[in-house]
Amino acid sequence: MYTVKGKADKNHLLTEHMPLVKRLAHHMKAKLPPSVEVDDLVQAGMMGLLDAINRYEDNHGAQFETYAVLRIRGAMLDELRNSDWMPRSTRQNMRKVEAAMEALQQRLGRPASESEIAKSLKMSLADYQEMLGDSGGHQLVYYEDFHDSEDGSDGFLDRYAVDDSDPLRSLLDTGFRQAVIDAIDNLPPREKMLMGLYYEEELNLKEIGAVMGVSESRVSQLHTQAVSRLRAALKEQLWTGQA
Repeated sequence: MYTVKGKADKNHLLTEHMPLVKRLAHHMKAKLPPSVEVDDLVQAGMMGLLDAINRYEDNHGAQFETYAVLRIRGAMLDELRNSDWMPRSTRQNMRKVEAAMEALQQRLGRPASESEIAKSLKMSLADYQEMLGDSGGHQLVYYEDFHDSEDGSDGFLDRYAVDDSDPLRSLLDTGFRQAVIDAIDNLPPREKMLMGLYYEEELNLKEIGAVMGVSESRVSQLHTQAVSRLRAALKEQLWTGQA
């Protein structure tokens, strides 16, 4: 049972942090395909906020907003996982792109151009770019990356996850973080600038398009391509857990 004061405090927290939910939802939506509705993310985020309000205690050791952000983002990610927002076929397509990038990098000694990647995939440049656009939301790390590696050997989970440990956190605690930094540094200049604007300056796709002089959809394509380059460069760490 809550006291009258307790109810008032909780209502105040809910009202005060509703804009935070919307801000996080729109920022996450920018990374996702058009099929994902921002309203669904907001609804899931509100459930996360309510959960944070009900669980939070003043002696929790963290500011409420810091705690709430974790619960809100977690609720949104749960919603995305439950709705299977990226079909397996899309991930399979991007695996093919990553394989082509890796092979071309080894053969050419430099990052391949879009035309070279499209030719390797036996696709027209327009079809390749359309596939990139359809794959918006492609991520650097998926939890499925932590299962068995492609050659049949033990995957990351088998090597490092113990009991209820978080495999992603375990991965970041290895040399993976520095490997990501190095891989970003080796991106083509345009894609390197895009990643900086997006992840460091926290600009949205429309704002990045204005800076780069291209459309928002073109920024989405380039972002997906950059993530695929990073995954190709980090293949060993992602699929075998050897950072």
